[in-house]
Amino acid sequence: MSTRLTLLTALLSVFSFWSCQKEESLSAPEPEEPEEAVIYDLTFPKRFGSPTIPANNPLTQAGVDLGRVLFYEKKLSGDNTLSCGSCHQQKLAFTDGKAFGVGVGGKIAKRSTMALANVAYNTSFNWDGAAATLEEQARFPLENPLEMNQNIEEAVRELQSTPAYPPLFQKAFGTSTITADLLFKALSQFQRILISANSPFDQYRDGFKTLPPEEIEGFMLFMTHPDPAQNIRGGNCGDCHGSDLTSLQQFHNNGLDLTFADNGRGAVTGRSTDNGKFKAPSIRNIALTAPYMHDGRFKTLEEVLDHYNEHIQANSPNLDPLIMEASNQTRGKTLALTAEEKAKIIKFLHTLTDEFFIQDKRFSEKLVK
Repeated sequence: MSTRLTLLTALLSVFSFWSCQKEESLSAPEPEEPEEAVIYDLTFPKRFGSPTIPANNPLTQAGVDLGRVLFYEKKLSGDNTLSCGSCHQQKLAFTDGKAFGVGVGGKIAKRSTMALANVAYNTSFNWDGAAATLEEQARFPLENPLEMNQNIEEAVRELQSTPAYPPLFQKAFGTSTITADLLFKALSQFQRILISANSPFDQYRDGFKTLPPEEIEGFMLFMTHPDPAQNIRGGNCGDCHGSDLTSLQQFHNNGLDLTFADNGRGAVTGRSTDNGKFKAPSIRNIALTAPYMHDGRFKTLEEVLDHYNEHIQANSPNLDPLIMEASNQTRGKTLALTAEEKAKIIKFLHTLTDEFFIQDKRFSEKLVK
């Protein structure tokens, strides 16, 4: 028992070290002169560290409020039928429950919709890391013909001609002239406040809640890299999903395929050694964000665990070494977790569901008239 407690304490220390809908309506306000910005009070756990906020796009209450209504604004799509919130639904931790996103006219996107929790901490965006900032990323879905299929200049014109918006931009940015740059800044401000930090596991981490032994053991397995020579069993998950944010912001080939229909990171960098690599996303609220992987191929968490445990394509080009050599058996060819161990890991994953996050009214749909 003392050895297990020591290991748990060590894992929690490593975990901390790595991190160091109800629709509302908004009426158009009267135009006003620029006023001193009210800084948005963003709260986050100390163990998360401070997110990086661009100096040229500080969080303000007016900017966040504007970003919120724009996030749910269907005029940002080419046929005025979809908003960002159509595919990023709060009740599903800002995913859509589909293997591939569905765009205007029913067109099918090439990848699964990513969750948006704690994106203020991301160092890159999209499955392939094509965008370095939220401001850059905001353009991608709007212009993608398989997603919102909108001409940015047309979106700006539509917003400018909607009476409610110029005063909102005036209040947020000191000008009633709407530009693409300000549109992207407002959307980014709203997304940066989407902090998920109040799951049962967070409450346990902060000393406010106890967890059943099976869930704690699942966490220990999740975080541990197996070493059969030392009789250390592990699920090998923390190598990619470590830290309190449950993502190390890296790209990996996790052994899904022998050949790639989608080159992932390699399509961005142009390096063949990056082919088949995709971002290991945060797994917060993972019980709500099925199906899984960049192409949504796995419908359940059980299928995900089975893949890592038994079905890694060992000859996949650029397979991550951390996956390649991970086994709970000496010279083992698979991860070789037991059914009981897999069940414990899944129990732990369910502790990452943040009910407060998916019900927070600050993030819910809000529209202009």
